[in-house]
Amino acid sequence: MHSYYKHFLIRDWQPDDRPIAANLIAQVLAEYGLVSCGLADQPGGADWDVLHVEEAYWQTGGEFWVVELQHQIVGTAGYYPIDRGENAVEIRKMYLLPEVRRQGLGRYLLQALEQAIIAKGFDQIWIETATVLKEAVQLYEHNGYQPSTGVETARCDRVYVKMLRE
Repeated sequence: MHSYYKHFLIRDWQPDDRPIAANLIAQVLAEYGLVSCGLADQPGGADWDVLHVEEAYWQTGGEFWVVELQHQIVGTAGYYPIDRGENAVEIRKMYLLPEVRRQGLGRYLLQALEQAIIAKGFDQIWIETATVLKEAVQLYEHNGYQPSTGVETARCDRVYVKMLRE
């Protein structure tokens, strides 16, 4: 992945990005009063994937991207296949720093993720989020994501699904 939105570069995550991306995600979670669920925890921990991108995303057929502005990482986004649903993926770690929000970047990232997911032949996208992330909730609801049940992450209280093929 390598694309531009306005002055932002969206590119594939690289191993050198690991500490910066992990710090950015922890910073955004803290901003909303959400607890980071153990970055170094065992596989399956809510934030384990951030420090193990190769295993969690690349080796499973997913992707993990970073967003840069003037050579600084200002956002992250990714997805990987999951067992829930039918031929499904989960969008994960879509976070932007406060100074780059409200510019359409979140919408662009979501659409780019959806295009990548469709290109790989998946049928469903699942997203877990928290009510306190009001902008994210609005973004998902305005882009065809339907409320569902079965939240699996402790800090999340909402789950959404979008069917890509009927």
